[in-house]
Parts: sequence; C-alpha cells; structure tokens
Amino acid sequence: MHHRPADRAAATTAVVGLLATLTACAPTVPVQVAPYATDPVCASVVLALPESLGEGLDRLDTDAQATTAWGAPRAAVVLRCGVEPLGPTTDRCESVTTPRGPTVDWVVVEDDGDWTFTTYGRVPAVELHVPREVAATRATSFVDLLGPGVALTVQERECL
Repeated sequence: MHHRPADRAAATTAVVGLLATLTACAPTVPVQVAPYATDPVCASVVLALPESLGEGLDRLDTDAQATTAWGAPRAAVVLRCGVEPLGPTTDRCESVTTPRGPTVDWVVVEDDGDWTFTTYGRVPAVELHVPREVAATRATSFVDLLGPGVALTVQERECL
C-alpha cells in the first residue's frame, strides 16, 4: 500500500494540531532562572517537592531549570533553587519544622502583600515567592511541606 504525499502531510498536520491542543491545556509558568540553578542538588530538591501545597495549589510546569510552581498560572507560588545565599540579615528569620522532621530556616520578607521566603544558611539557597493573590486568601503554613526537599541542601548556618 502506498501513501500519497498529501495523505502524509494531512496526518502530520493532524498530529501537530493534536500536540498543540494538548500542550495548550497545560500552561507553563514563566520563571527567571536562579544564578546557581545548575547546582546538581537543585535537581534533587525540585524532584523531592510535593505535587500539591493544598487545595487549589497543584503543581504547574515552569520554563526554567531548578524551578517549580503551584496554583494558578497567573498567580503562582514559585520556587527557585540556586538563588544567591543570604548573608547576615536583620530580616525576620523563622525555623520551620516539617511534618516528617527536618527543620529549615527561612528569611521572610513581605513587600506590598507579596511574600518571599529564602532559606537561610543553606547552599544552594532556595527562594519561595507567594503572590498577594495567594497570601490574601490562605495562610502560608504550606511552607512546611517543602522541608523534605529543601533539607537536601547543605545547612551551613541557622537562625539565631
């Protein structure tokens, strides 16, 4: 049986159209890659993170290495591994113990309703951005769910 070029072209167009439709259903969150995202530990951290941070905060795809996001694409909670480690700071530092044990220190900064949590004393450093749209409707207690993944980084210092 011989296929005509027109038949092959039509089949190829149909497959491309189907793939475009499928990828359109799964929006990708644009994220700026962190300067040290290529640290191999970051891959382990991202793979160990939960699929959900609670109702309405399911995991989303991102377009940058060593990142992930949860929630709605336009107002996503975004995690980046490999950010610049923090030096000594007077910003609020919180020790968060996870449900399964590890404790992670986070420097917490609020800016116009947006919250940024950055690990303190860990290399590579990890940053979690919680947009005001999420922070206004729920507590940020889900940060403890990140502990098992984030604890894969090396702790060099802790909050005082």
